[in-house]
Amino acid sequence: MRLWFLHPSYLDSIGLVALWREGLLARKVLLGQTKGYTHHPQLIRFRETENPIQTIDAYLKAVHDEAVRRGYNFDLNKISPCESQPPPLLLLPDKQLEYEFHHLLNKLKKRSPRQYSLLHQTTAILPHPLFQIFQGNKCPWEKS
Repeated sequence: MRLWFLHPSYLDSIGLVALWREGLLARKVLLGQTKGYTHHPQLIRFRETENPIQTIDAYLKAVHDEAVRRGYNFDLNKISPCESQPPPLLLLPDKQLEYEFHHLLNKLKKRSPRQYSLLHQTTAILPHPLFQIFQGNKCPWEKS
């Protein structure tokens, strides 16, 4: 499971669909509707919030918005309606964002050369709209 810190616009179609599906799985885990993935480290950031379901729904809403922008038909009824007040921004270390961007580039080099060529010159990396960047190291749970 990878719930990207990166802005969903960076993902190719395979990555965007996978993110939607994995985000929905994460939502089920947070609701206690699964037996697996209950201790997955990428869920820590959601569990630490005041309202994990509202937060994952806000995360998924941004993924949905990107899907709509591309003309995809993701079912918004799979998440709760997002409140007019979005949840507070979550903190994201800049080194984690850089790590994920390079991780994505490595995937795209093989899977989607066109997307790779569009992104590999990027200098300012945008986070998912739910996150605010601060100076810091890669997350300790991240595999190298």
